Amino acid sequence: MDPQDHERFEDFVDARWSALLRLANLLTGGDRHEAEDLVQTALMKALGRWRHVDDPEGYVRKVMYRQQISRWRLRRPHREATFAALPEDQGVADGTAAADLRITVGRALARLTPRQRTMLVLRYFEDLSETEVAGVLGCSVGTVRSTTHRSLARLRSLAPELAAPAQAAAAAPSPNLPKGAHT
Repeated sequence: MDPQDHERFEDFVDARWSALLRLANLLTGGDRHEAEDLVQTALMKALGRWRHVDDPEGYVRKVMYRQQISRWRLRRPHREATFAALPEDQGVADGTAAADLRITVGRALARLTPRQRTMLVLRYFEDLSETEVAGVLGCSVGTVRSTTHRSLARLRSLAPELAAPAQAAAAAPSPNLPKGAHT
């Protein structure tokens, strides 16, 4: 690798490390050590082909997706991660609502299977279309649709508190309507 390519690679890593680590953290279900390993593995693979890479960000992300898919395919199907329980609500201040939401979403995502988590991350965090997800994962668009649907349903069942306020309001009876009346 010539010095110019090496400098370009270092600049890329310096600029994109935190974004790649956030993505890896989502893909691995919140395991920081696995996330760091995933990013480092992807960067090592990218380094070997750096001279031929036109879109470094896209290439590294695709390597991360595929590497994570390989990891969850090789794992035993009954392996479950365990997490310490959070303390009970002790009058949390309003400023922590966003942090509580991130924790809730993170815990719910961690309880999904790696395949379900990967589908949701690619569709909603990476904002890829169903066709793009199918291309990345090497499956059909129908598989993406059905797995995404089942993954969202499982996420909702694991964390019902994530239901949108509009959904909760629609499910609750209106105080202005007489008993038994429907809208």
